[in-house]
Amino acid sequence: MTSAEKQLVVVVAVDDDFRVRESIQSLVESAGYAPELFASAEEFLHSGTLAVAACVITDVRMPGMDGLELQRRIRLERPGLPVIFISAHDNAETRKTALKEGAVSFLNKPFDAADLLEKIRAALTTVQE
Repeated sequence: MTSAEKQLVVVVAVDDDFRVRESIQSLVESAGYAPELFASAEEFLHSGTLAVAACVITDVRMPGMDGLELQRRIRLERPGLPVIFISAHDNAETRKTALKEGAVSFLNKPFDAADLLEKIRAALTTVQE
């Protein structure tokens, strides 16, 4: 993928923690992708960005709609869109549900930047095939 092609790849981060969004933004930009950041699932769904997103990274626990419900809504409109979960609360049942419903990965906070970037790249590779 060329640098110009990467700039067209929108990677979405949905997390109520500003520091997490900021960290993901830096990571995604450093890899040459275009980040779009949202503080809530509702904000993301109302933005119109779902139509152009190539990958969504979301927290599980957020005020309002949680990450699992966001994943369900994404599946209705964009069934093949990869979703990566990040959570400070590693609950085995939540992890199992997220993966069973199609999440491509589930990482614990604090996450390793290199690991998240690897998961993003892997997710984008599966989408483009």
